Amino acid sequence: MAQLLGPLELTQDGWVIGDPTRTGGLCVLLTPEGLEHRRDGAAEPQLTVPWARFMELHVQAAFRKWQTTPGLPARPGADMGRDGCSLYGLVRHPYEPWRVRYTHHQRGYKGSHVMVLKFLFAQLSEAKALDRLGDREWVSAAVAQLSNHTSWNGSRARQLVETTIRSLGT
Repeated sequence: MAQLLGPLELTQDGWVIGDPTRTGGLCVLLTPEGLEHRRDGAAEPQLTVPWARFMELHVQAAFRKWQTTPGLPARPGADMGRDGCSLYGLVRHPYEPWRVRYTHHQRGYKGSHVMVLKFLFAQLSEAKALDRLGDREWVSAAVAQLSNHTSWNGSRARQLVETTIRSLGT
């Protein structure tokens, strides 16, 4: 079974975006209830947002750690600079933009993995099925299918994610 897809990786706590082992590091744990934003992998989350509050959710993932250097200018279409590794979206009650950062792993992220991860979040947002990200078995099955993708072709990646979501059910 595949245990990672870009910044998303399986830990003993569950599926996590970001590096929970880095000192001072930030990560986001995907739980059945919602997202937990954590520092140093601590059991006490700094912030918890229930899945029901999200209207949409997206991921930004710089391919290499150096691309997240503060002060690095943002480029259109490139996840770089301070927010190069972040989750962002729109929450309700009240309606407002939402963003949290996570710490890049020491390893680089494959471009194909980042691409399918972004499509996964976007398509689950569109289907109003973001709570599937809190189902450990569902995410494991999705990552197993998506982690073999190696193409940089956006339409192939989009189609693979659509097929995966359809085969696993939403």
